[in-house]
Amino acid sequence: MTEFRPMRRHRQQLSREECERILGRCTSGVLALTGDGGYPYAVPLSYVYADGAIVFHSAVQGHKVDAIKRDNRCSFCVIDQDEIRPAEFTTYFRSVIAFGRIQMIEDADEIVQALRLLGRRYSPGDEPGLQHEIDKSLDHVLLLRLDIEHMSGKQAIELTR
Repeated sequence: MTEFRPMRRHRQQLSREECERILGRCTSGVLALTGDGGYPYAVPLSYVYADGAIVFHSAVQGHKVDAIKRDNRCSFCVIDQDEIRPAEFTTYFRSVIAFGRIQMIEDADEIVQALRLLGRRYSPGDEPGLQHEIDKSLDHVLLLRLDIEHMSGKQAIELTR
C-alpha cells in the first residue's frame, strides 16, 4: 500500500467527517488518471458518494476507460467553496481530494444499485423515469467505483479562524 504524505499545513486540514460531508453535498469533481503516453488525464464528472466510495458512470470505451484498464490508481478532487476576495488578494477555498483505485462494477445487481444512487441524486422523485433510464442504458453504460485509500481536505486559513 502507498504511503500518503501528511498535509503540510495541518491547521487547514479538514476532518474525515467534514471531507465526507463535502463529498456528500457536491455534485461534480475532477477525476485524474494516467492517460495516453503517461500524460496526466483529468476529466470532470458527476458522481455520488455512498458507503465510503465514489461512484461514476461512463461510456464503455474511451480515453478514461483505457487509462483505468492500464492503471486504476487515481485521484478525485471536489471544490466545495471558491470565494475570491480581491481586497485581501486571496481566495476562501475548501476542497477534498480522494486517492484510490477504480474498479469496473460487473455485478448486475451492483450496477443497478449504482444507477439508482446516481439517478436519485440527480433526478430525485422520478422513480418511473429513473427505471426507464436504467432499462434503456444497461447495455451501453459502465459503472465505476473509486475505493478510497486516502482522503484529505483543506480550507483557507481564514476559514479556520
